[in-house]
Amino acid sequence: MEQKFCQSCGMPLTNEILGTNTDGTLNEDYYIYCYKDGKFAQDMTMEQMIDHCAQFTDEINKQSGQNLTQEQAKDMMRQFFPHLKRWKK
Repeated sequence: MEQKFCQSCGMPLTNEILGTNTDGTLNEDYYIYCYKDGKFAQDMTMEQMIDHCAQFTDEINKQSGQNLTQEQAKDMMRQFFPHLKRWKK
């Protein structure tokens, strides 16, 4: 099965953490902390989202087995995020 990622923050999606639409149904594109009740939980730019997500570099490293610095993680996000639905132009 293909791994899905939150189309706002890039976190891997699982059914337990899906966002919700205005009618309460699950939204399969977004993580619950990014999208709830049919709207984005945070009003921020892509760069602000990258800065926010970079705070979790240690956790990302634990889960992925990598040893990225915050700047390396940010560089990777800057390449990945423009392909996510929320940030695509």
